[in-house]
Amino acid sequence: MTKSLIRVSLMLMALIAGTIACNARANTPVPPPAVDAQRATTSSQQTMVVAGGCFWGIQAVFQHVKGVVSATSGYSGGSASTAEYETVSTGGTGHAESVQIVFDRSQVTYGELLRVFFSVAHDPTELNRQGPDEGPQYRSVIFYGNDEQKKIAEAYIAQLDQAKVFSSRIVTQVVPLKAFYRAEDYHQNYAALHPNNPYIAFNDAPKVANLQKQFPALYVGK
Repeated sequence: MTKSLIRVSLMLMALIAGTIACNARANTPVPPPAVDAQRATTSSQQTMVVAGGCFWGIQAVFQHVKGVVSATSGYSGGSASTAEYETVSTGGTGHAESVQIVFDRSQVTYGELLRVFFSVAHDPTELNRQGPDEGPQYRSVIFYGNDEQKKIAEAYIAQLDQAKVFSSRIVTQVVPLKAFYRAEDYHQNYAALHPNNPYIAFNDAPKVANLQKQFPALYVGK
């Protein structure tokens, strides 16, 4: 059985059992960050890397966000020698399925993207899993690229925890980005290319729908 079929089987089992986890704030966005970078006055690109479950859904969400130039599925947290899907799927490589997001700072801020990440892209209170996917490779992580990103991410998590926005504490790690390794071609744009895949239909399409509903000013149809 392929990894994709295993994922679909797990998802269907979770549906039957009624145990698919969903974002505790699925119907409303989390508050905006109190600490954020200023929007640039001219076009200026920056990169962020985040992880929160299967990279198919994270990529799908950010591909529909205004100001995002590209969203690429890949691996972060481990070494180059283990940045390969079958190996990462064992859960023992240190890697998390991640997405590298290149964005235009004149159209969207780092904090605004983190707000999307916490609101609709995944559930930041789930430890080492998301929905039907289990293991440290599905953990919630913000891989910061500079001190400003670290400051914004840590301040935002503290803000959301203090306000008790979620029913449980946020478990998202904030760690320095050492490297990002692009995933195999067949993982790129997976949700867009396979909209009828049961895993995508049940697990990822609702995230994009929630993005459009909660952030109409940021949503871009493609």
